[in-house]
Amino acid sequence: MDPGITRRTAIQRAVLAALPPAGRAQGTTPRIRIAVSTYSYWHFRGEKYPVEKVIEEAARLGFDGVEILHRQMADESPAYVNRLKRLAFVHGLDLVMLSIHQGFVSPDPAVRQKNVDHTRHCIELAARLGIPCIRLNSGRWGTIRSFDELMKVRGLEPPLPGYTDEDAFRWCIEAIEQCLPAAEKAGVMMALENHWGLTTRPEAVIRIWKAVNSPWLGVNLDTGNYAGDPYPQIELLAPYATIVQAKTYFGGGEWYTLDLDYPRIARILRKAGFRGYVSLEMEGKEDPATAVPKSLELLRKAFA
Repeated sequence: MDPGITRRTAIQRAVLAALPPAGRAQGTTPRIRIAVSTYSYWHFRGEKYPVEKVIEEAARLGFDGVEILHRQMADESPAYVNRLKRLAFVHGLDLVMLSIHQGFVSPDPAVRQKNVDHTRHCIELAARLGIPCIRLNSGRWGTIRSFDELMKVRGLEPPLPGYTDEDAFRWCIEAIEQCLPAAEKAGVMMALENHWGLTTRPEAVIRIWKAVNSPWLGVNLDTGNYAGDPYPQIELLAPYATIVQAKTYFGGGEWYTLDLDYPRIARILRKAGFRGYVSLEMEGKEDPATAVPKSLELLRKAFA
């Protein structure tokens, strides 16, 4: 048994053991709460869809929370940040994660430091928003320049000449460790995603998580970012998951399309003891006005 899973399971069992029988909800399974990412309404093309409108739409549709894509924010001014925080509160929604972009896979120490600084800044921004978690990327080599071409090989790219993935793992682990004091001070977790690049394979995510070995680093399990059959890989990553990003592809995907079996995924996550948020990332070409409600219905049925 993996020591990380053992530690986590022991804590969960200790908490449950401390509860009186009436507080354990015997015979029931925990309700998985469902959020929506603002990315579901804006795929980096055209005019940004306002985060405020996503919050209002999420409340109308009955989501439990909202995940904010950092690049979709209008700015970071106190007035704007406080407006988003207030809007979520009055609509009864949690702001569950700030999804940011950074990469630590670079032989240039200055580039890695710039991304460490950006991550620390976003940790502080998340704290200002009242968000308890940021999405973390490992980054990638950049040897395949076009994202469309990268998707054709399912995120797997060769290292830069003269380097290996072992270098990348070392850079990534060291960079995350530099961010830990800021995360602990702000009370904001980092959740490493199985994103394209170094962490395309679940084994790479787990390797980094184990090496860092901190309660301030979790795992963001994305249901769509896999090379090959997703279900064995989801099963491998599920025991480590802190939060889940659930992709749907109504109207055909922007870059690729998967027909994901969400009842099967829900069973995998429940078996692994997952209790966190599932955040919808609708990545299809269909109008979000119709695709997001359909996605919510799909996830609700799967996780009911």
